[in-house]
Amino acid sequence: MNFIVAVDRDWNIGKDGALLQPISDDLKQFKAKTLNRVVVLGRKTLQTFPGGKPLAGRTNIILTRQKDFSAEDAIICHSFPELFKLLASYRDDDIFIIGGGEIYIKLIPFCKIGYVTKIHKSYPADTSIINLDKKNNWKLIREDGPHHFKEDIYYSYLEYHNSQVLPMP
Repeated sequence: MNFIVAVDRDWNIGKDGALLQPISDDLKQFKAKTLNRVVVLGRKTLQTFPGGKPLAGRTNIILTRQKDFSAEDAIICHSFPELFKLLASYRDDDIFIIGGGEIYIKLIPFCKIGYVTKIHKSYPADTSIINLDKKNNWKLIREDGPHHFKEDIYYSYLEYHNSQVLPMP
């Protein structure tokens, strides 16, 4: 399993349900990495997508506690045990965790690779993930950048590998 995320220099990922700084090239990279793959996300993250609709060209698995929630062209899971059982039917390398904050916190330990777009700036935020640079089991193995987006905004693509992947229960 993998995860893909954009963070600021403080490992923040969002504010008020939105990305901190959408970057067009990063969104293109996100699409390229996740197209024809499985994406796992929370209901609140789904609601931030255009029209609140699942991402086209991907198997969307939505995790929600709302028993009556439904979404066209998506698979709904209501618990982590249900999610883990479902994910066992997919190739591990094809699974991408894409948010939001609660989903990342719970599932990052089960991920082998983290694709992180690091924005070299701090933003006001209300949602963050763990700082992989402070975790001994996560090693930065590739860095591409910095790239210039606009004005004073620079970003890098980072790839981290987890040496202690938790097995799915």
